[in-house]
Amino acid sequence: MSIVLVVNSGSSSFKYQLLDMTRQAVLASGLIERIGQPLGAGTHTVVFPPAAPGEAAPTVLDATYDRELEIPDHFAGFRVMLQAFAEHGPSLDECAPVAIGHRVVHGGARFFEPTLITPLVEINIEELAVLAPLHNPANLAAIAAARHAFPDVPHVAVFDTAFHQTLAAPAYTYAIEKDLAARHRIRRYGFHGTSHKFVSEAAAQFLGRPLEELKQIVFHLGNGASVTAIDGGRSVDTSMGFTPLEGLVMGTRSGDVDPAALFQLGRRAGLSIDELDELLNKRSGLKGLSGFSDMRDVLAGRERGEHDSTLAFDVYVHRLRAYAGAYLAQLGGVDVISFTAGVGENAAPVRAEAMATLGFAGVRIDPQRNAVRSHGIRVISTDDSPVTVLVVPTNEELEIARQTLQVAAG
Repeated sequence: MSIVLVVNSGSSSFKYQLLDMTRQAVLASGLIERIGQPLGAGTHTVVFPPAAPGEAAPTVLDATYDRELEIPDHFAGFRVMLQAFAEHGPSLDECAPVAIGHRVVHGGARFFEPTLITPLVEINIEELAVLAPLHNPANLAAIAAARHAFPDVPHVAVFDTAFHQTLAAPAYTYAIEKDLAARHRIRRYGFHGTSHKFVSEAAAQFLGRPLEELKQIVFHLGNGASVTAIDGGRSVDTSMGFTPLEGLVMGTRSGDVDPAALFQLGRRAGLSIDELDELLNKRSGLKGLSGFSDMRDVLAGRERGEHDSTLAFDVYVHRLRAYAGAYLAQLGGVDVISFTAGVGENAAPVRAEAMATLGFAGVRIDPQRNAVRSHGIRVISTDDSPVTVLVVPTNEELEIARQTLQVAAG
C-alpha cells in the first residue's frame, strides 16, 4: 500500500486524513481542536471499506472516538493523534505513511508546485507569513510537529496559491504605483487552488474529454468562496486576490468593496485599520446582510419571505453572475461550469439562479437534475445544453495526497 498522511492545520486546530493511495481510499480521519485552550478535543474516525460487489455488508461501520484533554500546542496535538491511531487503528506500523502532505496556504510567487520540505523551504514559508499571518505560522507549527513525529519520511508542502501561478501579468497585476507594489509584494495570488485543480481535472475525466481542450469555470462555494477561469487546465483568472477577501460574497467576508468606502468608514465612523479588517472578514458577507453566515439559514429565511435573507441571497447571486460573465469573456466561451464545496454542492437554488441569465452563452439547467442530491459527480444541465454544468464534490485531501506522493516518488 502507498499510504499518505495529509495534515491541514489552523492556529488552534488541525485536521488529518490517512489515505491508501493504491485504492485512493480514506483509512482514517480526525480533528484535533482547541489547541492552547484550557480543554482541547480530539476526534478520530476509523473508516471501514464498503463491501465488494457480491459480498455481504460489513458488520462494522465507521467508528468515531472522541476525547477531551489539555492540548497546549501542535506537538501535543500530534501525540493525541498518534495515540488515537495506536488505540483505535489503523496501526501505523502496518499502515506506515510513506510521506506526509501539508496544506500550506500561501506560497507567494516562489512556490508554483508541490515542494519537498527542507529547512530552507520552512524559512521561505515563514517569510511569506507576512502575506498570510493567520495561516502560514499555523502551517509551520504543524510541519514542525509532524517532522518530529515522523522524522524518517518525506514531508511535502502543497500550496493553495500554486495553481494560480499560471496567471498572466495582466490578470495578477493591480493598477497601483508599481515600485511600491513590488516592494510589498502586492499582487493577486488567488486561493482554493487545490480544489480548483481537483475539480477541473475530475470534470474532464468524468466527461471523457482531454483537459487540454476544455475551457472551464469552477465555482468553489463554501464559507469561503472563489471562482476560477481555467483554460486547458491552467488558471487564467480567479476571484480571490492578494488575500482571500477579494471577489465573491462569502459567509462572513464582504468580497469586492470600493476601497474608498473604507476611507469613509475610517474618517467618518472612526474605525481603525484592525476594526476595518475585522468588519470585512468576520462581520460582512451573508452574515453582515442577513445575520446568518450559513447559506442554509439564508435560504430558510428567504423561504419565510424575510427581507434581509432575500436581499443577502440576491446580492450573493448577483456577484456570481457578474464573475460568470467576466470569465466567459476572458475565456472566449466555456465548455464546462462546475459547482463545488458546501454551498456549491448542496444549494440547488444558488446554482439555478446563478445560471439563470446565461442562456445566451449556451447554459441550460435541468430543474429536476439540479434538485437531485447525490455524493458523486452529476450533470445538472439539459442534454441539449451546449455548455455542460456539473456538481463535482471536491476532495482537497485526496489532491494533496496525490501531489505529495508524486514528489515523494520523484
